[in-house]
Amino acid sequence: MNNPTLKLRRVAIDTYHENVAYLHRECAVYRAEGFQALSKILISANGQRILAVLNVVDDAAIVTPTELGLSEQAYEQLNAHADCVIKVDHAEPAVSMDAVRRKIDGERLTLDDFEAITRDIAESRYSKMEMAAFLVATGQNSLDRDEVYYLTRAMLDTGQRLNWGELLVVDKHCIGGIPGNRTSMLVVPIVAAHGMLIPKTSSRAITSPAGTADTMETLAEVNLSPGKLHDIVRKHRGCLAWGGTAKLAPVDDMLIAVERPLGIDSRGQMVASILSKKLAAGSTHLLIDIPVGPTAKVRHMRAALALRKLFEFVGDQLEIHLEVIITDGRQPIGRGIGPTLEARDVMQVLENDPNAPADLRQKSLALAGRILEFDPDVRGGQGYAIARDILDSGRALAKMNAIIEGQGARAVDFTPGQFCHEVRAGRSGVVTGIDNLQMAKIARIAGAPMDKKAGVDLMRKTGDAVAEGDVLYRVYAEFMSDFEFVRKLIEQNNGYTIGEKVDIKRYDAFI
Repeated sequence: MNNPTLKLRRVAIDTYHENVAYLHRECAVYRAEGFQALSKILISANGQRILAVLNVVDDAAIVTPTELGLSEQAYEQLNAHADCVIKVDHAEPAVSMDAVRRKIDGERLTLDDFEAITRDIAESRYSKMEMAAFLVATGQNSLDRDEVYYLTRAMLDTGQRLNWGELLVVDKHCIGGIPGNRTSMLVVPIVAAHGMLIPKTSSRAITSPAGTADTMETLAEVNLSPGKLHDIVRKHRGCLAWGGTAKLAPVDDMLIAVERPLGIDSRGQMVASILSKKLAAGSTHLLIDIPVGPTAKVRHMRAALALRKLFEFVGDQLEIHLEVIITDGRQPIGRGIGPTLEARDVMQVLENDPNAPADLRQKSLALAGRILEFDPDVRGGQGYAIARDILDSGRALAKMNAIIEGQGARAVDFTPGQFCHEVRAGRSGVVTGIDNLQMAKIARIAGAPMDKKAGVDLMRKTGDAVAEGDVLYRVYAEFMSDFEFVRKLIEQNNGYTIGEKVDIKRYDAFI
């Protein structure tokens, strides 16, 4: 095939985990090769090759007929200079899409199938539409426990795997669904201050108003290179970083980029995502938190027990020491929902501020205590007391400040968004329920997590007595359009139920 050449142009568009290329409709290569919009093309320059999805443009201000434009991610991946001469070819279709189609038909996939799929995703052979097909197929037709193990192994093998050279490397993870549940930012400094190694890498929010990485980003840099992450953990015994730039199980981040706008988070994908990331980060011991509540991600104890068994099965297969605890997920944890407000809560707890949210402190101490008991020198049942001493003494705060400085401290400003709306009780009584899903939705519509100062600040929690007109919570937004939109949402459903104390639902079987 005659392989025409074009000049390279950098197009300043963030296409978020997808390589996108741009050709002018009048480009001779486009016309001669029969390329179609949204088809995959192979781009070569200076011995480097990448795959990209083709977009066709009519504006010469974007690319001229003699140029090929690349989005920010594609340009960085190709690692070629502007005006470099490049070659463009048709890309061979991803053979592993046959396995995706079989899964859509309800077939069971093998380890080889999942390895082929994750390899093709890692090599950018899948468009976001094809990744969406894979996610929907594995969600709709669910994965059995062996398939979850296969997917976890396959995702783990697509990226780097850290080796800390220590027998005890600990971590914790909450499956999510509870707004404000920012316990990791308290557990890490407590555990690291004890001397245990806890390299905490986190994803950004998928369907929530903030992930640990989003909240930590208000205090410090979280996009750490593998080298810098390694240095920080060696020096401070812990970190709170985003897993994406560390190139740990990178296929997970690519799939999350598709899951986020779809708002899906299937059980099998969730387990594979969590365990592949933790194993890639070098963890040997892991604590999993599964909150249960009527509006949590897991709503019934039987579902929580089934999920615990799945985690334990896959963990055993991958030879990681794993413990699962089931916690109270009936309402948000802490007061703030959204990166800035959650960071404020965390620092109040670390500073032993009398106004710090008690529920966030207590849950964090319980989780940290369980992790400390992974230490063979800590007797069973002593972990909580040790964790409390580390927090009360200020050692946890000192460790957190050291980690923040190590990662790259940012100017701290806990002032929330400029637009504020107070939501008041429509009647007197007792708060009998807070809808986690609705509160998360309200915070997201207000702008979180993209707008760090947007979110919700809770004034009342379940069990609190209120009089008509009392402030239940405040909503903050950075932009008027978000502010008006979220006010309309609150008019439909403010997320609070007010009744009598006897109406409060009880979940007594927490483990």
